Amino acid sequence: MPERLPSDAVIRAWARLIKAQHAVLSAVETELKAAGFPPLGWYDVLLELSRADGGGLRPFALEQELLLAQYNLSRLLDRIEHAGYIERRNCPEDGRGQIVAITTAGRTLLKRMWPTYRAAIGRHVGAKLSEDEAARLAALLGKLTEAERRNNAST
Repeated sequence: MPERLPSDAVIRAWARLIKAQHAVLSAVETELKAAGFPPLGWYDVLLELSRADGGGLRPFALEQELLLAQYNLSRLLDRIEHAGYIERRNCPEDGRGQIVAITTAGRTLLKRMWPTYRAAIGRHVGAKLSEDEAARLAALLGKLTEAERRNNAST
């Protein structure tokens, strides 16, 4: 059965999703930079590592959580490690592998960044949507992310 072409409404939704993501991310990044913080990607890495059971994650697991290409993640981890916010340890199960773990300094940075990040989310998303609109948007985007997660799990 041939796949249906997307409707004009679907194409418009796609374009607005991409534009909105770019606009909001850019605004949040600008606020973090103005406050003297590193880029949002650093926060995302530190947050995932802070949530990890067992003190860290293998790079491939972190790559899956963040949806970054391996070469981009590798360079990002190098910069964060050089700044002292993460450390790499030998993996006990695989002598050639590594575990990436957040340091005390990384946890401190994560806590310091959150108020600025939270306020930026409030200004650039929360101030533009009612609570009902935000809940509906979250539900709609959840449908997209869950569908993609299921598709990726089955391939």
